[in-house]
Amino acid sequence: MRRFINRILNKNSPDKQLLLQLEHLLGFTPKHIAYYQLAFMHRSKPEEATDSNERLEFLGDAILGAIVAEYLFKKYPYQPEGYLTELRSKIVRRETMNNVALRMGLNKMVQYNQNDRGLSRSHIFGNALEALIGAVYLDQGFIKTRKFILNQIVRAYIDLDMMESTDTNYKNQLLSWAQRNNHMLTFDTIDEKTEGTRKLFTVGIMIDGELVAEGSGYNKKEAGQVAAQKGLEKLNINGSVA
Repeated sequence: MRRFINRILNKNSPDKQLLLQLEHLLGFTPKHIAYYQLAFMHRSKPEEATDSNERLEFLGDAILGAIVAEYLFKKYPYQPEGYLTELRSKIVRRETMNNVALRMGLNKMVQYNQNDRGLSRSHIFGNALEALIGAVYLDQGFIKTRKFILNQIVRAYIDLDMMESTDTNYKNQLLSWAQRNNHMLTFDTIDEKTEGTRKLFTVGIMIDGELVAEGSGYNKKEAGQVAAQKGLEKLNINGSVA
């Protein structure tokens, strides 16, 4: 193991930088760096990869949901199932994971087509975080993955008290505001393109016929939530009014 690490560190290659970044980010030395290289490879860079991080994202998403569910089950022993389900949803939702990923600096590590400006405004960094969880699981096993999620994601970046009192359904917040203030609001699909095997949607928010904000996502619901969040910020609407 140490011989393998020394061989990487002695190379003047991107592997050296990635390994040092991972040691700082994860708190341990990876065994199989190839998993992590794949975790940070978005499918928009096909010329640099034979595969993308989508399968690792699928694995990491499932592991994240299970570990967060167990954590909440033990932390809130007297709360009903509905409460736990809603709080888990707020933690693992794409917006939350993307925000955590940005605060962790994953946007500097993900390999993607930077000429596509829509990608940097989507949730590819949160998706990469889920892929990273999948990589940790394959590389280190369940116990270390659980420790990584709880210590370096949930406890480090998730404010449970704030989440309990915050409505993160941005679309509902904006619709409620529009109804109270007699505005006509619609969510319109303004762009749709294919990336690899998936479609990327761009949804625009029209208020009284004027485009106020737009957001992108890999389904219309996700794109609408991104657009609604941007609309709330642009209109300076606080979530407490919903």
